[in-house]
Amino acid sequence: MQLADKSIDQTCAHVASKKPACSRPTPGATTGGCAFEGAQIALFPYADAAHLVHGPLTCLGASWETRETKTSVEGRDFTQMGFTTGMELNDVIFGGEPRLAKAIAYIVEAYAPEAVFVYTTCVSALVGDDVNATCKEAALTHGIPVVPVHAPGFVGSKNLGSRLGAMDVLKNLIGTKEPQFSTPYDINLIGEYNVTGDMWQYTALLEELGIRVLSTLSGDGRVAKIRTAHRAKLNVIVCAKSLNAVCERMEKEYGIPYISVSFYGKRDTSDALLQIAHALGDEALMERTKALVAREEALVEAKLLPFKTKLTGKKAVLNTGGNKSWSIASALQDLGVEVVGTSVRKATEEDKEKARKYLGENGVLMENPGAEQANLIKERGAHLLLAGGRSLYTAIKQRVAFVDVNQEKKVSYGAYNGLVNLAHDVIKAIENPVFDVVGRRAPWEQ
Repeated sequence: MQLADKSIDQTCAHVASKKPACSRPTPGATTGGCAFEGAQIALFPYADAAHLVHGPLTCLGASWETRETKTSVEGRDFTQMGFTTGMELNDVIFGGEPRLAKAIAYIVEAYAPEAVFVYTTCVSALVGDDVNATCKEAALTHGIPVVPVHAPGFVGSKNLGSRLGAMDVLKNLIGTKEPQFSTPYDINLIGEYNVTGDMWQYTALLEELGIRVLSTLSGDGRVAKIRTAHRAKLNVIVCAKSLNAVCERMEKEYGIPYISVSFYGKRDTSDALLQIAHALGDEALMERTKALVAREEALVEAKLLPFKTKLTGKKAVLNTGGNKSWSIASALQDLGVEVVGTSVRKATEEDKEKARKYLGENGVLMENPGAEQANLIKERGAHLLLAGGRSLYTAIKQRVAFVDVNQEKKVSYGAYNGLVNLAHDVIKAIENPVFDVVGRRAPWEQ
């Protein structure tokens, strides 16, 4: 499996002196999302590829994709379909390779995908099935890429799984096809999954500037495009933690530089566009970008004016992961909301630095948000909790408004228009009386 080889990257410059990027799994850690789930999250947005889980039926059922990873793919959308080999007792005893080969053949014949991603699970990895050999033979037989994805749940966390899945794409797909043409402004978007259409909030602006998104890993992605990703002039990391390794390897193998940006909030969206233009090294492009940024900021400020009147002075606690620990904080500050604390449990050292920069010295960086967020809401007098669905009950108990900003969210918060959506949702939550009422004791209990 060569896990060590895949995870030798450092998530940031600070990691080398503190702890390795590939940490040893701890008992119970997979309850927060295992490596198998992380690999699916990273690759599932490829809607023109079939995603085959090589394991018992429960592995597919327990990990069924819940994110709204929107796609514009025409024809069959494979994000809506689940495939599994459904391994049984005999496969555990005698090996599941014949069942896997049969499943791939069936999928290719019945559905004609552009590629097949084959995910190993705890069971198929422990049995020792030679998934690489089966996939290689199937690719030769059927004439399409068949990509083995080695991220069984027991190897570690969700973030590690995302990284392992992306590295398998780098190894098996990137560089296997040439683009029809190239431009000086070709970029790859890395770590953008287009959840609720986040990516579409800013790709139109990139197109207006003449910047072409050559490929994505993997929001609204296409197999044919990711195969040409080695010809991009710049890699743009949208999610900092999980896929740095891919960009480091692509810089080493193909000489493609990379930058890390955020498209949440007005300031960060403007900064991202300017960073991309600067990295592409064209003065005319830089001037066009400055003009576009000025125009878009003026437009969004006009839209936000009625919201900011109501939100200025409100306090919020943020409990989310990765770069959202600071990027969502930045977006809230653009709305006039004071962020008194944010979770950095899943953040890199670089993310923590940025979170400190945005929150200031008085802001609390929570290392154990599950235990800290309730007290923080109480101590700082916060009006609002923004987190994943599991934190809803904390908000109810503390009788403060709640907004889900994780993958279960239903609208995009990306770029300028997404900031207006976020303002809408924050206002609706704060003005919703249910959060005050539902936390009260019943009349007969008082």
